Amino acid sequence: MNDFMRSFSLEGKIAWVTGASYGIGYAIAKALHAAGATIVFNDINQELVDKGLAAYKADGIDVHGYVCDVTDEDAVQNLVKTVAETVGVIDILVNNAGIIKRIPMTEMSAADFRKVIDVDLNAPFICAKAVLPAMIEKGHGKIINICSMMSELGRETVSAYAAAKGGLKMLTRNICSEFGDKNIQCNAIGPGYIATPQTAPLRERQADGSRHPFDQFIIARTPAGRWGDTEELMGPAVFLASDASNFVNGHVLYVDGGILAYIGKQP
Repeated sequence: MNDFMRSFSLEGKIAWVTGASYGIGYAIAKALHAAGATIVFNDINQELVDKGLAAYKADGIDVHGYVCDVTDEDAVQNLVKTVAETVGVIDILVNNAGIIKRIPMTEMSAADFRKVIDVDLNAPFICAKAVLPAMIEKGHGKIINICSMMSELGRETVSAYAAAKGGLKMLTRNICSEFGDKNIQCNAIGPGYIATPQTAPLRERQADGSRHPFDQFIIARTPAGRWGDTEELMGPAVFLASDASNFVNGHVLYVDGGILAYIGKQP
């Protein structure tokens, strides 16, 4: 392997991907493992952790799974300490865990708004804060936040999610600003509309054979003319986790099939 290709290798690295029992987090964890990293993941309860462990085992991937609520600072600090003692110091953090509540703003309670902010913005702060001291001591580190097109755009019913993801974009830039001179790169991936089990109902054909209205909207709004696959996030994740991106910092890499570049078709 030449030096250029070696810069994409994650051999010897330990990567923690939050909420990686399935979906986007699972695909990213698989990609980091394929590039050589040892994978640590967590989820909110034992059922989800067990689901993830079974899926990774079926794919022939040896991982370390933990139950941890990423909004609980003490629990996160304990997890990072346990990983350091039993697996090794975390080199790569992927803040993937997140939730969305699709509720019109005038009908949304402040408690629901706070819950989305807590999981989608406060938790990445808590997790980054927990891994940064050891990264500073080692002299390198990679933090990848999972943003969204809602980091740039608004849409009906997602006020809390858009506010959180917009905040996460700025947290990404601020971690870069504060720790860039410590050889720590903090970047983000902004997925477009990705085909996952969660979005499957939106892609089902209607009784008359037509597309779901939301599916029609996404296809028309995306220059690529389709939904993305989770596998299409794997390359960007490896790039941002590897030495190949050592001079890329504070950047959001949108993987959206071109949506953010496109004003849409004329009716």
